[in-house]
Amino acid sequence: MNSIGENCTQLKKDYDACFNNWFSDRFLKGDMDDSLCAPLFKVYQQCVKDAMKQHHIEFKEIENDYIGTKEKEKKPPKDS
Repeated sequence: MNSIGENCTQLKKDYDACFNNWFSDRFLKGDMDDSLCAPLFKVYQQCVKDAMKQHHIEFKEIENDYIGTKEKEKKPPKDS
């Protein structure tokens, strides 16, 4: 799957590969130290934030928890 920004896709692939290796080679063997991929994640995260700004996506829209909150969940339009 590609990233939200075209220029972020390779960064996403690099981070995903690092994470998958860390998960299978370390985490599943009891090593909880996830700092191995942190630098890649930081660069990828910044790229995504920049792409979100370019697409006019507000951070608050993705940070809110809507699931299970009837008053916040988006409702389908009522039939007229």
